[in-house]
Amino acid sequence: MLSQCQTLTKDCSMYNAAFFSDDPKQIERVYAEGRKESLLAELNFYPEFVSSQNFTQHQSALKGLEFVFSTWGMPPLNGEQIGHLPALKAVFYAAGSVQYFARPFLQKGVQVISAWAANGVPVTHFVVAQIVLSLKGYFTATRICRTSQGRNNFANQYPGLFHNTISLLGAGMIGTQVINLLKPYELNILVFDPFLTQARAANLGVTQVSLEEAFAQGSVVSNHIADLPETRGMLTKNLFESMQPYATFINSGRGATIAEAGMLDVLARRPDLTALLDVTFPEPPLPESPIYDLENVYLSPHIAGSLGKEVLRQADYVIEEYHRLIKGEALRYSVSLDMLKTMA
Repeated sequence: MLSQCQTLTKDCSMYNAAFFSDDPKQIERVYAEGRKESLLAELNFYPEFVSSQNFTQHQSALKGLEFVFSTWGMPPLNGEQIGHLPALKAVFYAAGSVQYFARPFLQKGVQVISAWAANGVPVTHFVVAQIVLSLKGYFTATRICRTSQGRNNFANQYPGLFHNTISLLGAGMIGTQVINLLKPYELNILVFDPFLTQARAANLGVTQVSLEEAFAQGSVVSNHIADLPETRGMLTKNLFESMQPYATFINSGRGATIAEAGMLDVLARRPDLTALLDVTFPEPPLPESPIYDLENVYLSPHIAGSLGKEVLRQADYVIEEYHRLIKGEALRYSVSLDMLKTMA
């Protein structure tokens, strides 16, 4: 089949930008309310969405392509396919993790820019809200107060927020934002993060601890560890067994970092613990999973990240990055191969 530029007898180099997506509805959702139109006014966009299915059909029309804009549903191209885009300078990804597609682009010298910081804003708000409610004993209290007897006999066994201790697993983008937002609460914040330097820990006002200490000492343990081969299943049964009475575990990071069977076994035996799970592995959990039956597990359908109009922030971040790039200014959210070793 002839490519579009051949069909229309146009120079293939005329198109310098394109939307790449295996799910065009996501483009319309994220680049909404004038954002897509502003890009179309600035750049000469290829007239069709490029996907995994039609890339070969359209590749000859994309020889002059300099900029790719995408979001959830970005086609994971291989090095050979990227080789058919000799003019490509940058991929602007208006979403979070780029782990599944970024490496071949970076290896070809193409810049990859992610809106992970934008997607991290609502995650941070979500986590801080859960930490505050957990330290007030809200989740256990609501379980107990489902009966009149429980409501009348509820004992106030929660120390509240002031000078209480919480543990964060990971001090990356989201972990750092959580730390900053929690400062007014005057908490003692412990952090497990092998990549956190002493100088940065001091600057953040946190205490570095081991993974074992984080679980054993925190009234709340919040997981922000990236899903990498070496972190799969690293949160083991013995860690959950060591948690303090009435402690809460929060997971808005990645479900694969947890040895789930061991965690659920502990939660079944220790009803004083609470688990707030926005992510699981697999996701969603299998229908027969005991996760649905445990009263002390609060399962939510991966809602910590951007929802509704929050997704528009992601487009704003990458459009701002595009303007920085063409002005020759330093980028704020570009991703490198080294960063992929520790990023979510």
